[in-house]
Amino acid sequence: MGLVMPDFGLLFWMVLSFSLLMWLLGKFAWKPILTALSAREDSIEKALKSAELAKNEMVKLQAGNEKLLKEAMMERERIVKEARELKDSIVREAKNVAVIEANKVMEEAKSAIARERSEAVNEMKSVISSFSIEIAEKILKEHLSDNKKQKELVANYLENIKLN
Repeated sequence: MGLVMPDFGLLFWMVLSFSLLMWLLGKFAWKPILTALSAREDSIEKALKSAELAKNEMVKLQAGNEKLLKEAMMERERIVKEARELKDSIVREAKNVAVIEANKVMEEAKSAIARERSEAVNEMKSVISSFSIEIAEKILKEHLSDNKKQKELVANYLENIKLN
């Protein structure tokens, strides 16, 4: 029966030692432990609040980054569009200038060809006329060297004039 029902002396000393232990723990151990636990709880709570603030800030930054990225994409598209328009404008202008220059060269070439042709025709006329004069001179010398032939030629011309 000794284990189930302790003696009064044992019970007294157990209660006394337990009370003393509780008093010592309360006086020297629990206050620092509770203070440390409270400080730890406060620091964890502050860390959680900071993490939540950082999370919210990251969400805001991410939204801002997306907005900036979208604006940058729109700006890039605008710049590319302007560059294309500028390129098209430059190409169109270059084509127009090339067509104008080609037309100018063609007109100059046509006028040069016409001038060269005219000069060639004039030179040809000059050469033909000088050859004709030389031939006529040789023929006339040969035909008009004799008086009888001269009279026949004059008579022949006079007959042709009357016929016409």
